[in-house]
Amino acid sequence: MSGISRRGFLAGTAAVGAAALTGRFGLAAEETKSKVTCGTDVVTLGKTGIKTSVLGLGTGTRGGSEQRELGETEFTKMVRHALDCGVRYIDTADAYQTHYLVSKALKGVARDKYFIQTKTRAQHPEVAKADIERFRRELQVPQLDSLLMHCMSKGGWRTDMRPVMDVLHEAKEKGRVRAVGVSCHGFDPLVASADCDWIDVHLVRINPFGLKMDGQPDKVAGQIKKMHEKGHGVLGMKIYGESGYDSPQKRIQALKYVLGLGTVDAFTIGFSSTKQIDETLEMIRKS
Repeated sequence: MSGISRRGFLAGTAAVGAAALTGRFGLAAEETKSKVTCGTDVVTLGKTGIKTSVLGLGTGTRGGSEQRELGETEFTKMVRHALDCGVRYIDTADAYQTHYLVSKALKGVARDKYFIQTKTRAQHPEVAKADIERFRRELQVPQLDSLLMHCMSKGGWRTDMRPVMDVLHEAKEKGRVRAVGVSCHGFDPLVASADCDWIDVHLVRINPFGLKMDGQPDKVAGQIKKMHEKGHGVLGMKIYGESGYDSPQKRIQALKYVLGLGTVDAFTIGFSSTKQIDETLEMIRKS
């Protein structure tokens, strides 16, 4: 979202204090109704039983460089602000090089106050095993909520990646991971993922503009519907097309589109300031 200034991000939108919007998040929060009313509504990811907030905080904008550039102090401030607002979903990945920042930001926060998702680029089962243990150490958690195979780019990934899939499944059976899944780069791998029963959670690029996506919005939305109907958790990303927009109207359009699909459980946006979080929460509330 670095393509817009902090002032530009808030242009045309009333500034609203996040605490006034949502209050403190807790596990006792009421389950969201069929229609999302705010970004901190609590949703369940498919059949997993895992609950999280509709809105998530992404740490991979421009490969994570935007969040890394914030530094530990400012990044921690942003994460704590998100948590105080009721945003409990934190998305990271080994490739983003943000595990260290995330672990520092979450230090001292009760484990049941956040949902954490990370991703591995492992192509070999032994590397995947090592990644799982390293991720748990780096993030300082005994259990990863969601672990994805990152950036599947071939339609045949289900065959090519079977040894790694078996490792992730075993980690889930042993309680080191709660849910497994994939993110895709390309329409063919996305189609393959929609029919894959191994998957608990999908991370899908979706916005109404067709930017940074695996296909045209209607085609991607069709695959998301299949995932949803199979009882898989569906997480959206690239809602603003990664770099953001210079128009609040376009951001509202993007949010209304994704929320209107009715098949995306939650979504992550790569924030780099508390003001951006506040604005998005307010836009969701008004959508």
